[in-house]
Parts: sequence; C-alpha cells; structure tokens
Amino acid sequence: MSMISHPSSRLMVSVFLLLCLIWGTTWAAIKIGLEGVPPFTGAALRFALAAAILFALGLARGIRFGRSRVERRLWVVNGLMGFAVSYGVVYWAEQWIPSGLASVLFATYPLMVAILGHFILPEERIGLVEAFAILVGFGGVGVIFSEDLTALGGQRVALGAAVMLLSPIAAAVSSVSIKRWGGGIDPASLSAPPMTIAAALLGSAAWGFERERAVVWDGAAVGALLYLAVMGSVVTFSLYYWLLARIPAKRMALIAYLIPVVAVIIGTLRGEQLTPRVLTGAALVIGAVALATRPHPAPRFEPDADA
Repeated sequence: MSMISHPSSRLMVSVFLLLCLIWGTTWAAIKIGLEGVPPFTGAALRFALAAAILFALGLARGIRFGRSRVERRLWVVNGLMGFAVSYGVVYWAEQWIPSGLASVLFATYPLMVAILGHFILPEERIGLVEAFAILVGFGGVGVIFSEDLTALGGQRVALGAAVMLLSPIAAAVSSVSIKRWGGGIDPASLSAPPMTIAAALLGSAAWGFERERAVVWDGAAVGALLYLAVMGSVVTFSLYYWLLARIPAKRMALIAYLIPVVAVIIGTLRGEQLTPRVLTGAALVIGAVALATRPHPAPRFEPDADA
C-alpha cells in the first residue's frame, strides 16, 4: 500500500501556481545578485543557507536522514545534477544573457524530462503527439539561436545561451531519477543533503575561479541571496518534491510552461530586451511544452459482461 497521501486537486493546483510565481521571479533575483556577488560564490551561499534551514526544520520534525542506500544515492545524483550543475550553469550564464532568455532556454526542461522518462519511467512513454511537441520545442530553440544573440548584450551572450542548455538536461536527470526511485522519501531529505553537496562543489568552484573577484554585499545582494535561499530554495523545493510524488513527472514539468512567462514579464519591466525572433522561438518552446505535457483523458471502463 502506498504511503503517499492524495490531497485535494485545489490544493495541488494552488501549490503548482505558487511554484510558478516564485520560480518565475528567481531569474531576475539571480541577475540582481550577480551585480555584487560572483556566480559560483552566490550559488554556493544560497544552497548552504537553504540546506542549514532545511536540516534544522527536518530535525525538528524528527526526520531520519539517509535511512536507505537508495536515498543516499539520490542525494549524490540530485546534489550533482539537480543543484550543482543545473544552478551552476544558470548563475554562470546569467552573467551575460538576459534573465528572460535564460528562463526560456530552461523551458526545454519538460522536453528533456519526456525523453528521459520514456526510457526510465514505464508509465510515461512518449506518444506521437509528445514526439511532435519535442521536435517543435527544439525547432523553437533553433529559431532563438538563428538570431544574432550578441545584439542582446555582447559577444558572450551566444556562448552563455549555448551553455545554458546544459542546465535543463541536468535538472531532467535529477527529476526523473527522483520520480523513479524517490517514492516515500521526505522532501527535506531530497533537498537538504543534496544542497549541502552542491554548496561544497560550487564553493570549490568559487575558490578555484573566483577568489580574486570582488564581492559587494550591498542591500540588493543580501536581499537577493536571502530571497533565493528561503523562498527560491527552502519553500520551492520542499513543495516541488511533495508535489512530484503525487503527479506524473511529465505533468509536473508543465511548470516550465508558466515560469518563463513570469520571468520574461519581470525581465521586461527591468529593462531587458528580447528581439521578435527570440520571442517567436520562445513561443514555439512554450507551446511545445504545453502540448507535450497536456492532460490525457481518463480511460473509460466498460462493465464486465460476465459480472
């Protein structure tokens, strides 16, 4: 018998929308933080602070961390792929690319989840519609890269955008692994230890590449760090893993359909510019995500003639 509770649909929709709203604002918050703090340093501090809070909350609730070998293996996978690589790439890339563009490129994440889920999650096979959506989504990425991306901020924008595509791949590996093997594991355990691993890895990267760079702890940098650690990490990942245990990974990935909409709006309000061709590519990516993660009709059950 499954130990996972099944809350009301209204509660799950509310949690889903809250995640979209918070994560839609974190792209701009990262950009603000980068104005005073180097990328790996900022990411390491974010996850170190978030992990400390999650460990304290988990211990207060009496959670026993690392009870099984599978749980500990997921710590490594999630810490490396879901946090260190995925967020390390985001922080590094946002030094040059607009936050709205970064969020749009990350919106390919559901398509990566669909591809990996086809091979790892038996109940989430790709159908013809999903396959078509994946092609459309990557066509949208092609449209984005057909633009002269240097017009959005300089020579390094194109490189940053290309590297940015590593982030959704790494995040998809983490999410599919947790969906496949993480059932019944408390969200705090899926967050705090992996964030600790990520903080150590990103901290090592900061020491190796950023120790000569200046750090400016002004109000904006501190505020961005606290917001990203508490709201963008503690709150969001606790809710995300709670929700991931209750709905299909492919459906959960629909979150990337709404996040870039919020992020692009906020980026535009902050003065970021996106060209018509990039916006066209973004529309193709977001439309593909909506198609690939569309709800399927519930199966109809015919009465047994022998009953």
